Amino acid sequence: MSRQERQAGMKFENVCIESIAVALPSEIWTSAQLEERLRPLYERLKLPEGRLELMTGIRERRMWPAAMSPSDASAEAGRAVLAKSGLRAAQVGMFIHAAVSRDMLEPATASFAHRKIGLPASAQIFDVSNACLGFLNSLTIAAAMIEAGQIGCAMIVAGESGRPLVEQTLRTLVGQPLSRNEIKPYFANLTIGSGAVAAMVCHRSLVPGRPHRLLGGVARSATRHSELCQGDTYGAESLAMQTDSEALLIAGVTLAQETWKEFTAEQGGAFDRFICHQVGSVHRRKLYETLGLDLAKDFSTFETLGNTGSVALPATLALAIESGAVRDGNRVGLLGIGSGLNCLMLALEW
Repeated sequence: MSRQERQAGMKFENVCIESIAVALPSEIWTSAQLEERLRPLYERLKLPEGRLELMTGIRERRMWPAAMSPSDASAEAGRAVLAKSGLRAAQVGMFIHAAVSRDMLEPATASFAHRKIGLPASAQIFDVSNACLGFLNSLTIAAAMIEAGQIGCAMIVAGESGRPLVEQTLRTLVGQPLSRNEIKPYFANLTIGSGAVAAMVCHRSLVPGRPHRLLGGVARSATRHSELCQGDTYGAESLAMQTDSEALLIAGVTLAQETWKEFTAEQGGAFDRFICHQVGSVHRRKLYETLGLDLAKDFSTFETLGNTGSVALPATLALAIESGAVRDGNRVGLLGIGSGLNCLMLALEW
């Protein structure tokens, strides 16, 4: 594909991530505990204990209390990022709730989180939902408006609650007479966790000293694979999802390889650190092998947080920064892949 035949990548000159913060639940669900709840299934199908952690590399994940709404989680992260930020709530000109999880269909979950954080009435607010890519998509929306001079600062939040999905999956696996083949589409659900993240994104002129610049990126889609992972409501308060994990892995890595070629053509291939969407050990290994990347440059959180949807990649970035794994001056590649299929890769100069 020639440069003329493909869409030009996104490039930003004046956009920075001024601060980023996570909020994590205190309730921990280990893979061993989930398997204990699945004991009737394991005994009936003669499945070996430890299979869940062995297959995914996920030891545990966290869950919000049952009564906690996605906007509560997002607001907790929003307040945390304001506490770290040198910017004020009154400067926020755009507010985006970027999670899969929502309080309800209408109004936008951003409405509830906006009120709970205490953001100004002058801020434009809305939801962006695109499976696991919502937060990265929101970064590009905010960046484009900052570059255009329409806003100076945006706050992006995401609060994901995996509890309804995992609870329903456990009920289904224990309560229905499923065969070994029939349980396969449900096991990906057991990797899901909960968490929240928020970022302040602004024009570089608002940041004293050295800004953490968002340089740009490339997006591609392969919507012929949109049936490989599908989730929806299940009754009043539950969720259901089925995933063809093997086919999704192959299709996702293929799409990532196509996106990587365009991404490096736009941004170059020299990166000090990579932050990927957090799925599990098999997906990470296959992605890095296919792209020819050094696994030592990866920073992962799936081992203790599981897959937290749209929160996963930005929360992992925040934790990498907190731990010193990402340092000032590092070039960081944000490699996002979500069901649909969609892929978005962004370059960040921290």
